[in-house]
Amino acid sequence: MKVLIATHNQGKFKEMAGFIKTWGLSPLSLADLSIKSDVEETGSTFEENALIKSMYFCQKTNLPTIADDSGLEIDALNGAPGIKSRRWKGYRMSDQEMVDYTLEIMKDIPEKDRTCHMVCVVSLILPDMREYTVRASLDGTITKKQMLPIEPGYPFRSIFYVPELDKMLGDLTSEEHHKINHRLKALNKLKCHLCK
Repeated sequence: MKVLIATHNQGKFKEMAGFIKTWGLSPLSLADLSIKSDVEETGSTFEENALIKSMYFCQKTNLPTIADDSGLEIDALNGAPGIKSRRWKGYRMSDQEMVDYTLEIMKDIPEKDRTCHMVCVVSLILPDMREYTVRASLDGTITKKQMLPIEPGYPFRSIFYVPELDKMLGDLTSEEHHKINHRLKALNKLKCHLCK
């Protein structure tokens, strides 16, 4: 079965497609279908934004469609940046700007209070308009400085420390990443609706 992964972020597509292929499904990207359009994320939660995207592209293609909305929630900042992770400063920031701004705004926050969560909400819409939305997260802390080069599309991996594995998120092996991946955890909750 063909499944559309509705993202223009090629890093995110590659990651999600890798998971879905192991289920015997055929993931398609927006680029595969020559779709350049996007939909405005007007929701006030990760759930609402994921649903907006999956609904829009499902209606456009009549394919089972998966979309996610994800971001960083920092406890000391009352959950910010949250759904505004990419547009925290009011405009679409580059990967480097996101890292620099996070470190700047947190420069006076002590080590013990730098806890945070990578949140991922994935929404699945089927062509008959059945909808499923799930959430998963990964707990960590924000480092005091940028520890790694930025992986395009995943800026926070360079400043996100995973206590469970005593490693930076960007330093995990593929096996370690697979074990704790919050996007995979969310996708796995949808597997039963796609693999019947």
